[in-house]
Amino acid sequence: MEYEKPQLESEEIHGNVDGEEDKIEENPSVSFLDLTSFQLHDLDEIELSPSLIELDLTANRLSLLDSRISHLSHLKKLSLRQNLFDDAGIEPISRSNSISGLQELILRDNKLTKIPEVSIFKSLLVFDVSFNEISSLNGLSKISSTLKELYVSKNEVAKMEELNHLVELQILELGSNRLRVIENLQSLTNLQELWLGQNRIRTVNLCGLNCIRKISLQSNRLTSMMGFQECIALEELYLSHNGILKMEGLSTLVNLRVLDVSSNKLTAVSDIENLTRLEDLWLNDNQIATLEDIDSAVAGSRERLTTIYLEHNPCVKATVIPPQCSQRGSPPFSFSLLNFFRLWLTVIKSHLGSDFGSR
Repeated sequence: MEYEKPQLESEEIHGNVDGEEDKIEENPSVSFLDLTSFQLHDLDEIELSPSLIELDLTANRLSLLDSRISHLSHLKKLSLRQNLFDDAGIEPISRSNSISGLQELILRDNKLTKIPEVSIFKSLLVFDVSFNEISSLNGLSKISSTLKELYVSKNEVAKMEELNHLVELQILELGSNRLRVIENLQSLTNLQELWLGQNRIRTVNLCGLNCIRKISLQSNRLTSMMGFQECIALEELYLSHNGILKMEGLSTLVNLRVLDVSSNKLTAVSDIENLTRLEDLWLNDNQIATLEDIDSAVAGSRERLTTIYLEHNPCVKATVIPPQCSQRGSPPFSFSLLNFFRLWLTVIKSHLGSDFGSR
């Protein structure tokens, strides 16, 4: 393949985003190199500046780690996303002492079957091994306790383990795995976001994490909402596509802004009277038969509430505007309620994709 030098912007080289054939030439002052979507099988024809801070090799055909990467002593961010690396192909990174200052390592969407050895990275902040074939979290115990974001979604992990030392962790993504139990989170006192959608979890056990702000347990096997009562800082709660029968355990979640309980088995709206900061309430695809109780249920959040999604419930199909409502005078209660929901009824199907529970 013949390459041409792409345009430099603020000491940055960008990747091939237009499908054109580009040539990369050495520039000793380059700090950022983006080779996204060049379909490279190796880096033999690429000059790597020793001053590189960020190297993005997303969407290529790489299967072996170029030995020169191990000598980029200023490197802080390395993305090998969407390549062909297997365990052996990525193994040399565990001996790359010159890049021990790496802060972000992205190995998403490759062919890994285990957590790579990355203990040499003492300042690691972001580690992403999502969309691989990893069956166990064994190996996480060697990762630096400085880690703030950990992504292991879309793998085959069956147990939450080796997490206790990650006391600085703020985001934990384990969606689309084979988890059955929420466990070993009690030491993660700085955790802000927990994404566990598309697993096999039946009950909620958040191990006293009362500072967490976002939780997703979409597409699991929950039948009860109990277990969130102590999460008083919670702002977003996603529980769609479960088997939940009743809205309960919500009254203490006074900071909640988004509540998604769509695609469950709910027959009524309850226990949200105290949620005065609620903005989005997703109730679609349940078994709610009447609108009569919803008016009082959301009375406390009328000032902030912008979305109530009720599509595919019996109450929506059964609602009829009586003829007398077109006459002057005060309409009956049912008509006032209908207008109340017409103002807020927002269809948000674009947000409800099949993989939304993962994140």
